[in-house]
Amino acid sequence: MSTRVLSTPEAKQAAQQMQAILNGGLAEQIQSLQTQGQTLSEPNIWDGPLAAQFRGEWPQVMQACNNMRQQINTLAQQVQRIVQDITTAGGG
Repeated sequence: MSTRVLSTPEAKQAAQQMQAILNGGLAEQIQSLQTQGQTLSEPNIWDGPLAAQFRGEWPQVMQACNNMRQQINTLAQQVQRIVQDITTAGGG
């Protein structure tokens, strides 16, 4: 196991930018995508061959979106810790 600690300004900037992206509404945008997709999956709102294909594929897309939101939440927690660790390692 390495005992080397390296904290460059680039590392701190990259971690902070990731944190800004994650905290800037990415999960909420995915939720909005799910809401709009759910609307489109209603046959009383949209119907036809393409609509039927969309409805058939929508459950897998919904599950992928749910998984992505969970992973985003986990990543946001990890990035918060990374920013703290980089700040500590860099002396502030």
